[in-house]
Parts: sequence; C-alpha cells; structure tokens
Amino acid sequence: MQHVNSWRDVAAATGAADRAAAEEGVRRAYRTADLAEPERIVWASSPRAAVDTVEKLADAGRSVREEIRTRPWAEERRRMYDELGPAGWSALWSATGAQLWETTAALAERIRAGVVADLAPRPEDEGAVRLVLLDAVLGQHDAAWLAAFDGRGDRLTGLAEVARNAGWWWPYERAVVICERPEVLHRDEAGRLDHGEGPALAYRDGFALYAWRGMPVPAAFLEELAALTPQRIRTEENAELRRVMLEYYGYDRFLTESGAEPVHRDETGVLWRIALDGDEDVVMVEVVNSTPEPDGTHRTYWLRVPPTTGTAKDGVAWTFGLDGGAYAPVRQT
Repeated sequence: MQHVNSWRDVAAATGAADRAAAEEGVRRAYRTADLAEPERIVWASSPRAAVDTVEKLADAGRSVREEIRTRPWAEERRRMYDELGPAGWSALWSATGAQLWETTAALAERIRAGVVADLAPRPEDEGAVRLVLLDAVLGQHDAAWLAAFDGRGDRLTGLAEVARNAGWWWPYERAVVICERPEVLHRDEAGRLDHGEGPALAYRDGFALYAWRGMPVPAAFLEELAALTPQRIRTEENAELRRVMLEYYGYDRFLTESGAEPVHRDETGVLWRIALDGDEDVVMVEVVNSTPEPDGTHRTYWLRVPPTTGTAKDGVAWTFGLDGGAYAPVRQT
C-alpha cells in the first residue's frame, strides 16, 4: 500500500519538474534498452506544446517508444506473471496498479482530447496530431502500471525516474521532447476533473482543461455559474450543461425559486416535479428528518428520484432500493 500511495502522489503531482533527475532517468531508460543516449533533450511547457515541438523536430530519427516503454513493460509483466502465477499476478495488480488505473487513464485520455481540440480545429487535421500522441510515454501518468513493478527489479528504473520527476515525453533515436507537469489539478472525490472556479487542469503555458464533476465544459460556461438564475437554466439548450447548472445551483434551490408546485404528499414527504424541454423531468422528494438537530430544529433533505416516480413514498423507497409497497418504516428518518 505504501507503493500505491507514493505512486498516487506521483500521478497527481503539480509544479515544476526536476529536470536534472528526469533527464538522468531518460538516459538510463535508453541505456537499459541498449540504445545510445539521445543527443539532445528538449523541454516543453505542456503536452500541447510538446506535440507542436515534436512536429517541428529536425533530424530526430524514428520513435523508439517500442524499445523504451512497450517491450520492457511487456517482458517484465511476463516475468512477474511466470514468477507469481495467474492468481499471484492478479492479486498483485489488484493491490497496486488497479487502484490507480481508472483515474490516471481517464486523465490521460482527457489530456489527449484537449491537445487534439487545441491543435486540430479541423477534423482532417486530427490524424496527424493523434499519430504524434501515440509516440508519447506518459511519465507521471504511467503511475498505475509502474506501481505494480516498484521494488521488483531495475529494468524499469529509468522510466520510473522520469515519471517521478516530469510529465509526458517523446523518445526518438537522437532527440527527446519532455514536458513539465501541470501547475493546477483539481479533482473530486471520485478522481474526476472538477472545478467550478477556473481550470481543473492547467499548465504554465495556458493549456488547460475545464470540467465539472468529470464533464468537460467550456471556460466561458464556468464564468457564468455564479450568476445563474432558474430562467437561465431553463433556456440552456445543451441538456448536459443544464444538468451541470442544476448541480451547481442546487436542485432544492431551483425548485424553490422556480415556483414549483408539489404533485403528491403523503406521510413520507412531498414529491416535486419540474418539466424541462429536451430533457427528463427533475423529480425530487422533500423529506424532514424526524431526529432533531442539537438546536431542536428538524433538517429538510431533498432526494432526486427517477422521473417515473409517482408518489413521495415510492421516491423514498427507491432511495433504499425498495418499491413503495415494500417500504413501511416504523419511524421516518
């Protein structure tokens, strides 16, 4: 678990790279692969800037990513698989790399998409950018699989040194392009990019990604969240962006300020519904906690339920994984 936590920190690291340590890691990776060390190492401020730099490289030679990353990883995985057996390898991966894989893979894919969007505004330009991205070694975002091999040999030490000290890098026969780590990274509890007051991921050259609970959003969209009104939410044509607005604004506040009328009441609470053009209805159950707060008041909760819900009791039951007929609490909590 200590290895996993240290690699989790690597994947989430921000701030200036340790260039000397990263460059030494690059050279070691080349030596381990029985390749001559690169003649030059060029630094870039972000993956976007790195792709632009790679496209302009002269006399760099062919990509050696296969020798540097793909082949060593495959051979080490085979060695560990043979040594531990199928069950042992599965247990090792579950305890190490699997803990980090989903979030780091999703982040890397978001970065790729952002680079393509910035550098290939026309669909016909996307192919060339994606080809350059295929040559990248992901540095800190290779943390998941590097965690599985930590302390189990030195074949991947060079790759690990680069990952601990820098971002993505592109290895070629005579040259390497390597980029800085991000300056800003904001994620939610699920590890998704998430920030309502600026970029969720940003590099020092201005390359940035904006997101709310994992969903990509335009920068200008975030700027208007603080001034939202129920009318503005209703007029948003993009259903996904409207859901982001609702989450930010608060479903309970939206219902209250929209002048919504309850559609059903019973002993469990009050059912509210608001129809939205081009999207499913917002349906929520208002319930009051029967257990008083320390000051004697009773707290009100708003629970979003499926749009097909017909009664307050059905809605409350759904939150417990039951149907209305089976839900009969002795005491409402």
